[in-house]
Amino acid sequence: MKRIFLLFVTAFSILLAKGQDKRIVVAQDGSGDYKTVQEAINSVPDFRKVSTLIFIKNGIYKEKLNLSASKKMVKLQGENVEKTILTFDDYAAKKNSFGEEKGTSGSSSFYIYGEEFSAENITFENSSGPVGQAVALWIAGDKAQFKNCRMLGFQDTLYTYGGNSRQYFKNCYIEGTVDFIFGSATAVFEDCEIFCKKGGGYITASSSPDTVKYGYVFLNCKITGDAPENSFYLGRPWRPYAKAVYIHCSLGNMIRTEGWNNWGKESNEKTAYYAEYKNSGPGFKPAKRAAWSHQLNDTELKEYALEKIMKGWKPSI
Repeated sequence: MKRIFLLFVTAFSILLAKGQDKRIVVAQDGSGDYKTVQEAINSVPDFRKVSTLIFIKNGIYKEKLNLSASKKMVKLQGENVEKTILTFDDYAAKKNSFGEEKGTSGSSSFYIYGEEFSAENITFENSSGPVGQAVALWIAGDKAQFKNCRMLGFQDTLYTYGGNSRQYFKNCYIEGTVDFIFGSATAVFEDCEIFCKKGGGYITASSSPDTVKYGYVFLNCKITGDAPENSFYLGRPWRPYAKAVYIHCSLGNMIRTEGWNNWGKESNEKTAYYAEYKNSGPGFKPAKRAAWSHQLNDTELKEYALEKIMKGWKPSI
């Protein structure tokens, strides 16, 4: 009887193990399964139906990374957010091997196409400096999640590329200058620090299509930085139907009194949707905001429940 019980426990343990995340370890010193992050990504079976965990030990990994669409449910977990750094130094004006400029998309340090990607305790960086557009992270895959991550750069740091992509950022730090959060995805930033760097600029440049209700939603975020007073806009519309809303956010004094910019086109004022709800801090001056922006009321706020924004998807990170 005891032997049968042990056999049952062993079989049950094997079944449990099959359902658990496979753990791949990346370490530059050779103590893991791979020395580079791209090798670890490449090792994930295409269209695997359960999640794969890639644990990355501390180090500065200078790699231009690509997670293809066939690599689904991949999670990157760093050992320490300030010491696990994925970085590269391409920028838009830099020439490729054919002598052509790489362009904004071509400048990215990391491309994420795979669905249900998640990351925790990772720094994503473009280290090229203030040289124009230089993307640290480019995201097209749906249901992308980031927790306790940093996105470092200057212009165009975070490219939320996918028009049908839902993205969620929790307790993250994102820094930059001009349009440093931009793209057409629906993205929620919750309890994040948005750091405006010296030189002034625009936090967001949404390009939401007219077919989606939500663009960028900032919940309980802190807008900080070392930029001069009255030097940053909350956003400007990269495309006519841009959308961005700040709810219960603390706004530093670098935020301009008018809040929003129409990108030189009065017609954008009729199509873009920019709003706030009970923000705080020296940068929150609702009476002086651009006339075409909105201050939400309590009824309108109900439309910004996370489940509504994400169309039923519940981020789990």
